[in-house]
Amino acid sequence: MKPFDAPLAPPAGVRALAVSQRRGAELRETQDWVAEEVPVALEYNGLSHAVMLATPADLEDFALGFSFTEDLVDSPSDVRDIEVVEGELGITVRLEIASSCFVRLKERRRSLAGRTGCGLCGAESLPQAVRRPPVLQSAACFDAIAVRLAMEALRERQPLHAASGASHAAAFADCSGALRVVREDVGRHNALDKLAGAMLRERRDASSGFVAVTSRASYEMAGKTARLGAPLLAAVSGVTALAVEVSEEAGLCLAGFARGDSLNLYAHPQRIRHGK
Repeated sequence: MKPFDAPLAPPAGVRALAVSQRRGAELRETQDWVAEEVPVALEYNGLSHAVMLATPADLEDFALGFSFTEDLVDSPSDVRDIEVVEGELGITVRLEIASSCFVRLKERRRSLAGRTGCGLCGAESLPQAVRRPPVLQSAACFDAIAVRLAMEALRERQPLHAASGASHAAAFADCSGALRVVREDVGRHNALDKLAGAMLRERRDASSGFVAVTSRASYEMAGKTARLGAPLLAAVSGVTALAVEVSEEAGLCLAGFARGDSLNLYAHPQRIRHGK
C-alpha cells in the first residue's frame, strides 16, 4: 500500500481516504490518496453518444481528443463548443459539432458503456470494431536514445500516479526526446485521448515527434496515435498482434517494452536509428 504523503497542492483527480495500513506486523489507521474514477458522458448536439469512466481532469481535452481519434470529427474546427457540466451521478460533456459530422455520427451511432480497460465496447459491427487509420505521410526517424530519454522523463511527469499509484500517462515528445505535452487518466485510452485533445487545442504538429505511453499498446492505442499523425508509438509494456498489423498498414513504428536501453520494434523498425 502506498504511504500517505500529503502534497501541499494535490493534483486534480485524487481524493484522500481513510485506510488500514499494514507494515510487517504493524497495523495502523492512516490516510491515502486514491485516484477518482467517475462516469463521463459525451453528448453531441444534444445526443448522448458515449459514457466512459475517467479521471475528472482535462475533460475538454478528453472530449476533443476522443472526438478526433474516434473519427467523429475531421478537425478541431468541427467542434464549435465544449461545455463541462457536473451532476450528482457524474459529469456530462456537451459538444456542439458541425452538422456534417453530426449526420455521420448518427449514421454510425453506437452505445459505449466504457470501462478503464475497455477497447471495443458497444461496436455494432465488425467494420466498426476494427477501423483502419490513415497511412502516415511523415518520413521522420528517431534516435533510440530519444525514446529512452522520453520514457525516463515521463516517470517524473505523473503527479496523479505519484499521489495514487493508479493511473496511466501519455506524452508527446519531440525528436530529441523532450516531453512537450503530458496527460494522465485512470484509463490508458483516456490518457491518450486527453493528449490528442491537448495537442489539437495547442495546434501542435505530431508528425515530427512521437507518443510515449505507460501501458501496453493495443490496437486502439496504435490507431489513435496514427490518427493523430505521430509516426512512432513507444510503450513501456507489450503490444498486441492487431496493434502490429494496424501499425504496419499505417506506417507507424511500434515499440514495446521501452525500458532503459532496451526496446522491441514490432513494426517499421527503420524509423529508429541505433547509435553506439
